[in-house]
Amino acid sequence: MHNARPRVLVLGGTGEGREIAARLADSVDLEVVTSLAGRVRDPRWPEGEVRVGGFGGAEGLAGWLAENEIRALLDATHPFASRITANGHLAARTCEIPFAVCQRPSWAQHPQDRWFPARDLSHAAELVPVLGTRAFLTIGRQGVSAFAKVSGVSFLVRSIDPPTGAMPAPHELILARGPFDVESERELMRRRGIDVVVTKSSGGDQTYAKIVAARQLGLPVIVVERPPAPEGVESFNSPSAAAAWLESTVT
Repeated sequence: MHNARPRVLVLGGTGEGREIAARLADSVDLEVVTSLAGRVRDPRWPEGEVRVGGFGGAEGLAGWLAENEIRALLDATHPFASRITANGHLAARTCEIPFAVCQRPSWAQHPQDRWFPARDLSHAAELVPVLGTRAFLTIGRQGVSAFAKVSGVSFLVRSIDPPTGAMPAPHELILARGPFDVESERELMRRRGIDVVVTKSSGGDQTYAKIVAARQLGLPVIVVERPPAPEGVESFNSPSAAAAWLESTVT
């Protein structure tokens, strides 16, 4: 196929991805396609052309990029979507096109925060029974099974969609989508008797209220650190900078 305007692909599914698509929706210089993994039942739809579903790993993505004459690839997925990021990096190298990452900044620790960093979810699961007996698990639906074998702790699990894999026992599940406010988060933790919070270092405003609520209640928070980005990859922490990069790269 041949396109009048150069095409770029944004690996999306985040607020940053939607903002990038919106910023470039009326561009006369390039055409933006946003890819959604399709793992959320009711995703927030970005502006412009959208592709839903996986590619079949780095090899499948590289084939799609070549077939669709994609001129640049931007990863604006969740900071913990490390496999997608790695596949995007490899596919872009295979196709010899520019690749960059856009990730929201991590949350900064407040002096009154009681944070306990965890290398990964398995490490977080080891820390939970050391810090409490009633845990608020807010890590999304993937990875909850890492806590399935934790003993002596009951879990309040919250995610947008039902988690995959084994669940901790005992547990209570809440299906909800942010943004959340501080008052309701604080009341939820009080009402459920939460004494430790588990979260990923996701950043952004959508779920930051739980951090503030835990701070106000003096609760310990286990913060799972982000996986490292591929070495040597250009990275942006704002959608505006990422959108400007796409425009300057292909025009």
